[in-house]
Amino acid sequence: MAQTLITIRDAREADAQGIAEVHDSAWRHAYSGIIPGQELERMIARRGPAWWHSAIVRGSRLLVLDFDELIGGYASYGRNRVPAMAYGGEIFELYISPEFQGLGFGRRMFSAARKDLVEHGYSSFLVWALADNEGAVAFYRHLGGKIVRRAYERFGTELRERVAFAFE
Repeated sequence: MAQTLITIRDAREADAQGIAEVHDSAWRHAYSGIIPGQELERMIARRGPAWWHSAIVRGSRLLVLDFDELIGGYASYGRNRVPAMAYGGEIFELYISPEFQGLGFGRRMFSAARKDLVEHGYSSFLVWALADNEGAVAFYRHLGGKIVRRAYERFGTELRERVAFAFE
């Protein structure tokens, strides 16, 4: 019987390529038809393996979902980037490769990031999602997030609403 080890762990330098691949496929899956095509392509192109390698070397809080050396997802998180909001931490990104979505791995990644945030003194935190990304909005609502702010983000000439989910 073959067994595959599935772990959630801190990212290592050797994971940069795999994280970039997840970023590419997950963003295309999540944002096609939401973020204008040319803008989406630019955003994906900026986050290649060198960008992720640099983030890992700088010590960014970055977890990966490791399927026996195949990266199937990632989460990045840290101190809240909007100090005017009364939440200490923030999950900046949480993405799972499309082929691994719907299997509970996103929830496991969220829990691991949340645990690490709490261990670093951030008992409350935010997660931002584009309002048109119905999957992400449903996911964060299902996890108990409450919408506490709405804002707009520009993608080329178009504006998209984003929402902040708070977790205590």
